[in-house]
Amino acid sequence: MPIDFPNSPANGATYTVGTKTWQFDGTAWNLVQSDALIGTGSVTSDKIASLAVTSGKIDSNAITAGKIASNAVTEAKVNDGAITQNKLASGLSGITVTTTELRSTVVPTPFTGQFVFLTDTSNLQRWDGSAWVSAITTVPTGAPTSLALVSSTTTTATISFSAGADGGSAITNYQYALSTDGGSTFGSYTALSPADGTSPITITGLSASTAYQIKLKAVNALGTGSSESSALSFGTQINVEYLVIAGGGGGGNTMGGGGGAGGYRTNVSGATSGANSSAEASFAVSVGTTYAVTVGGGGTGAPNRTTLGGQGNDSVFSTITSIGGGSGVSWDSLGGSLANGGSGGGAPNNRGAGSGTALQGSNGGTSGEYNTRGSGGGGAGAVGQGAGTQVGGGGISSSITGSAVTRAGGGGAGGSSSSYGSGSRTGGSGGGGNGGIDGSTGGTGSTNTGSGGGGGGWSPDGPGGAGGSGVVIIRYPSTAALATSTTGSPTVTTTGGYRIYTFTASGSITW
Repeated sequence: MPIDFPNSPANGATYTVGTKTWQFDGTAWNLVQSDALIGTGSVTSDKIASLAVTSGKIDSNAITAGKIASNAVTEAKVNDGAITQNKLASGLSGITVTTTELRSTVVPTPFTGQFVFLTDTSNLQRWDGSAWVSAITTVPTGAPTSLALVSSTTTTATISFSAGADGGSAITNYQYALSTDGGSTFGSYTALSPADGTSPITITGLSASTAYQIKLKAVNALGTGSSESSALSFGTQINVEYLVIAGGGGGGNTMGGGGGAGGYRTNVSGATSGANSSAEASFAVSVGTTYAVTVGGGGTGAPNRTTLGGQGNDSVFSTITSIGGGSGVSWDSLGGSLANGGSGGGAPNNRGAGSGTALQGSNGGTSGEYNTRGSGGGGAGAVGQGAGTQVGGGGISSSITGSAVTRAGGGGAGGSSSSYGSGSRTGGSGGGGNGGIDGSTGGTGSTNTGSGGGGGGWSPDGPGGAGGSGVVIIRYPSTAALATSTTGSPTVTTTGGYRIYTFTASGSITW
């Protein structure tokens, strides 16, 4: 039906009939709006200028799912990389589904906040800007395992372990609980301070000489895990005191020099160590560790005038070694290095006397002249005496066992009832053997004192006496409620608040 347009319209005038609108351009009426559909295929990409369609030219919500044919937008219709994070609404990144093995290929350049779901592990991950992390985090879900004691002191313990699952958030610290009753009860969990999230960790503030059990829990940014480790048993170290005396040296032959006392070492507070030095430093031992004990034997006496007495044997407790006493020098022998020792051996006939070891003993005596009497061996506390007395050097007193006992005296020199060697020839205090006279054998050093043997007498030739064996004595406060096991059959006593182990033969001790 023909449309009856208005006559003589103004330029730009419009005329509407139904849903259609025309506009007059000064010459003719032109259709400007219609609800008729655009023909299929009539609008193509080459008919739309670049950037001609913008959000300002499309009404809000004009494009809906109902206006897009099913499967109309496909991967082939979207250029590679065309949809980027800055083209998506804030907070929308999408989730890439892949496997761990293919993740770096599928997502070669992830952006911060991008998600992937790993089909092989059923794990949702998020890129945090430098690494893929679990997108769903919890407190630690796994307990530490394989706990082991690395080392301990009297007040600390260092524990190694393997970390458990962290719940998707890095472990930042650990909490520990302690038991001192064999694991029957545990105290409350305490966080390490300062925080330490890696193995090994160090527990402080412990009591010396104490057996403990410990359990651990892991901590991350979300809190403390509920899973706790199995208990580890360990003990703190014990400060012990010791007296370690080596075997004494044997005496020389024929107006022979006395044997030197064995080295003398102690760390008993306020006591005197060898050569009148101060007591040594405190000594800590670890619970569960076995410590070897060696008790040195005394050296043999010289059988003839051309040989030296035997050197004493070392005594040892753990790392503490006392040097065996030096050999007594015989009439026709030269001292040499064998006369040196914990304390040095004495010498006759202007032969070279032995030197003592620093902080363990004293030098042996020398006659100072040719063709005259022998000299005493050095003791732990004094040098051996020469012509005129021929006395062995004195030992040192210790009360480590509860009573004062003097040990480690040097052996006296041998002599004669004539003018040669007619001195007193007595062994030094602490068990040193007396010197012989007129062909008699020198006296033996006292057993388990580390004392030197006496020199043999003159005319006829007299053998030297054997040195005394050493001793190792260990004590610790009896308040430390720790069981011990030993070998070597030490004598065990308790007195003065100490438990005391006296070793007269080699063995071992374990706390």
